Amino acid sequence: MPETTGEKAYETREFQAEVKQVLDIVVNSLYTDREIFLRELISNAADALEKLRYESLTKKEVQDQELPLEITIELDDQEHTLTITDTGIGMTRDELIENLGTIAHSGSKTLIQQLADAGRKDLSLIGQFGVGFYAAFMVARKIRVLSKSYQIDAAGYEWTSDGIGSYTIGPAEGLTRGTKIILELKDDAHEFTAIDNIKRIIRQYSSFVPFTITVNGDKVNTIQAIWTRNKNEISEEEYNEFYKFIANTYDEPFYRLHFSTDAPLAINALLFVPMQNFERYGFGRMEPGVNLYCRKVLIQQQAESILPEWLRFVKGVVDSEDIPLNISRETMQDSALVARLRRAITGRFLKFLNEQARTSPDRYAEFWQTFGIFIKEGLTSDFTHRDELAKLLRFESSATEPGKLTSLAEYAERMPEGQKEIYFINGPTREIIEAGPYLEAFRARTLEVIYTHEPVDDFVLSNLMEYEQKKLVSVDQAELELPSLEDSPGEEPLDSETVNSLAGWLKETLGDKVSEVKESGRLVDSPAVLLNQDSIMTSSMQRVMQAVNKDMGAVGKKTLEINTRHALIKRLAVLREKDADFAKIVVEQIYDNALISAGLLADPRGIVDRMYQILERAVS
Repeated sequence: MPETTGEKAYETREFQAEVKQVLDIVVNSLYTDREIFLRELISNAADALEKLRYESLTKKEVQDQELPLEITIELDDQEHTLTITDTGIGMTRDELIENLGTIAHSGSKTLIQQLADAGRKDLSLIGQFGVGFYAAFMVARKIRVLSKSYQIDAAGYEWTSDGIGSYTIGPAEGLTRGTKIILELKDDAHEFTAIDNIKRIIRQYSSFVPFTITVNGDKVNTIQAIWTRNKNEISEEEYNEFYKFIANTYDEPFYRLHFSTDAPLAINALLFVPMQNFERYGFGRMEPGVNLYCRKVLIQQQAESILPEWLRFVKGVVDSEDIPLNISRETMQDSALVARLRRAITGRFLKFLNEQARTSPDRYAEFWQTFGIFIKEGLTSDFTHRDELAKLLRFESSATEPGKLTSLAEYAERMPEGQKEIYFINGPTREIIEAGPYLEAFRARTLEVIYTHEPVDDFVLSNLMEYEQKKLVSVDQAELELPSLEDSPGEEPLDSETVNSLAGWLKETLGDKVSEVKESGRLVDSPAVLLNQDSIMTSSMQRVMQAVNKDMGAVGKKTLEINTRHALIKRLAVLREKDADFAKIVVEQIYDNALISAGLLADPRGIVDRMYQILERAVS
């Protein structure tokens, strides 16, 4: 029934049933952090200002045309009120009823029923109803909304509610264009009249709203949303200052990528690569560094879903107006759409890195030394972008100068005709790799070998499996098809009968330490080498396992290959006939030397004792 007070007529109306349910959900179930209400109100105010700006361009006149476009917040810690005012498009009486008293969308009853059936956990569809205003009831016992439409000769109206079951609406005098929302705060929400607290919330969530926001007369949002501007209009100083602001750092970024797209999604993105990788220094796992915005309003800080986890070192901002959001704007409601957004941004960033690697290889090499571990992580976990990630890999090789890096593409270009595999070998340093026995066969055949130094590298390359249809193979594998040499270097080999007899005796002597002993076709200068029969379990992976378990011996099946041209092996064949006991001591030492060459742990006590026995025999 209408109520009359003096000359002002106020009407009390019941909230639509769906609104009552939405209010109950919002106030009691939806938001995990009450300060979100201010972000919602500022976002609504910014939308009202944007709409007025559009109407001003398309219509000749709007009401109170001289008013600046701004948002003001007034705090009263005596009356415990928070007032937010915008000079935007405003609302008529009917618009107040439609926007605040009802959910004027088809399917709303179905939505509420789905929420009820799901125990209020499935809130993924509620964002389409645009009811962020109701979040204010989390902190307010009563809300007054005073609004006057932009339309010429429009009257002002006041809407009032305690958010329980009804609201009143009636005329209001003395208003200018726009909307004023007065929150009478609950007893447990007086903190929202503290100026510093409100400024902090605005800086966290609404720093980039394109309209001035003042709190008790002080301007708060001083940082521009430069990601929406044309990059040709932005100076290096502006980019650097923005990076320092969002990354909370004092140095300048290593890389910067600023791009905009309209298809398949509308995206404005400004991404930075920092100078340092703090995970390398033991500071723990980095949190995602990209903030998600929708029309310059923060939706999620350190958004986990916008970039894959292996790009967590990237800092910046992604702004997309295409993302449908739930009421709290804390989770994205359309997972398929978010996945498309993630693929689009990730693909663009990888394209950027490949461009940098091609145009500025020395600069990219610095990036690789600092952040290459994340690219490797991506290769083992992100099948979608595997091909682009593979192009970014960089290693030394036997064909490069010390310290110079090469890509798999460059390796493939240098491959001689007929070579079907890309070879790699792991070792702590280039010097140790080149001093070992594994390169002898490849050096003799002028075949390039990639040098990897980190334990994870072999896992990455083995997981990649191939590049441009060339299989990636570790050179410590037993089964390698290498081209034969026209002139075999070294002395004449042992005859086949002696080789077979010696190999059988070596297998019997070493027992389970080796699965097989055979004549080597790859050794040139070394007497023996241990090879892996498992194509996946490389020596570097075994070193990682041994680092975890110090008592672990050699892992996986091993083949011992012997160089039957080597003087030591020839003399061993004779020694075992004359002094089998001492010959066995020599065999154990050859085996341990081969383990050391593979970078695998050997028992130093056994090696030292055995060496003394051999030295004693040598000097006597």
